[in-house]
Amino acid sequence: MCLEGFNLECFMEAKLGRDSRYIFSVVNSPSFWSLSKTIASAPTPETPINERERKRLFSLSSASGMDISPICALVLSGKTAAENETAKLLKRNDTLKLPDDTEISVLLHSERDKPLEENEFRIDLYLNALSTDTFGRFLIWSPRIPSTQDVISHNFSNLPLGAVCAADVQFKGRGRSKNLWESPPGCLMFSFTIQMEDGRIVPLLQYVISLAMTEAIKDISNEKGLPYIDLKIKWPNDLYVNDLKVGGILCTSTYRSKKFNVTAGIGLNVDNDEPSTCLNEALSNLSSTPYKFRKEDILAFFFNKFERLYDVFINQGFRALEELYYQTWLHSGQRVIVQEKKEDQVVENVVTIQGLTSSGYLLAIGDDNQMCELHPDGNSLDFFKGLIKSKLV
Repeated sequence: MCLEGFNLECFMEAKLGRDSRYIFSVVNSPSFWSLSKTIASAPTPETPINERERKRLFSLSSASGMDISPICALVLSGKTAAENETAKLLKRNDTLKLPDDTEISVLLHSERDKPLEENEFRIDLYLNALSTDTFGRFLIWSPRIPSTQDVISHNFSNLPLGAVCAADVQFKGRGRSKNLWESPPGCLMFSFTIQMEDGRIVPLLQYVISLAMTEAIKDISNEKGLPYIDLKIKWPNDLYVNDLKVGGILCTSTYRSKKFNVTAGIGLNVDNDEPSTCLNEALSNLSSTPYKFRKEDILAFFFNKFERLYDVFINQGFRALEELYYQTWLHSGQRVIVQEKKEDQVVENVVTIQGLTSSGYLLAIGDDNQMCELHPDGNSLDFFKGLIKSKLV
């Protein structure tokens, strides 16, 4: 079983029930991040203690030399008094940890005064726009953190279901081949908890998440009277605008106590033009409106939509969402080159994508009218390079 790097194929070929202690991982390389080295600025002894603490927790500067990670501040907040009591308990018991003994400082949102940075995440704005029963109601926010995925997965058992971690800067985002990535300013980056019982449908969860994000952008556009942003899904877990990647989905899962603990991570280019494009650039090309997409709105609208789609997914299956999914993805009728082993040779053929199989792979038909299932080879950076064909019985 593959545990690191891209392993969608390993993930979906796992035999349920054979081993109750396996780890599933679907890893997407977020190409909208750029590699960088940063260190925290050090306060001077003359600085007053409260100012020194603020700088120690929230400021950073770039310098050459070694890669030194600052203390990571985690700010806890909740939609209601119940979630805020959970936040107080986690802080009082010093529960939250990060891998590699990364030093953290935990604050309650109620303990902070005015925002310290002009463009930092506005927690109140997010919570006021949220209308869910479960997802997104408990928030961990950080101005700068190694990885939102690590915060959630490392503390999964101590967090309420649907808890989310969001960050303004992520400097150890996960990529393929263990690459470390830093997000440019303007990205929305978050991870959240999901718990599932049926392992057969876990591979399909990333499709529900992708669909929820595209639908959330539609909902915001409709509410604000904005032109339609044609946000599309590229199988299996990328988001595209105008043929350029603007986001990606990452899901990891562990199996414990007869349940799958899924950590779902999303990265989306909202207001950063580099290295590809972003939602606000696409919006400015369509309209002269002064409105800009805000990360707080997108996160809230995402959870509002995801909670409804997830309920359909769990109770009715993915087929109930397929028609909407196919309206949003890029691949219906797409002709692709696939590889097929015949004796000792690898033969390339052209097939036409029809949809998804029940296991989440691509369903295609050949020129000979033979239906087949397409698997990524696990090596190519582009999922559509090196697709492997297998016949459906």
